[in-house]
Amino acid sequence: MPFIDLRTTVPTAPQQREALKTAFGQAITALHKTETYLMVSIQDNSELWLGGQKLDKGAFVAVSLYGSASASDYNRMTALVCRILSEQLDIPPKAVYVTYHPVSDWGWNGRNF
Repeated sequence: MPFIDLRTTVPTAPQQREALKTAFGQAITALHKTETYLMVSIQDNSELWLGGQKLDKGAFVAVSLYGSASASDYNRMTALVCRILSEQLDIPPKAVYVTYHPVSDWGWNGRNF
């Protein structure tokens, strides 16, 4: 039950959003999850500041998942997210923040797991 919430300063075309969604679906396996229940939100044209400076190209990615993963899994996922954003949107890794939110109670389809 993962959810990836991307906010980026970069405008995206429909084919870029599709490519991001697909790449995130592959990357989520680093956290021992599958794309089957992955939900992705992509918010482009966001205004982001880092260190008091407005970013021309930057991103904030929040990853929520049912349960948790190890520190090494989170590190691997961060590397994958940064690579995806660099390849797809030309965002440098130094302008990407990634946070992780393990969730113990997750509801879907009228019930909780």
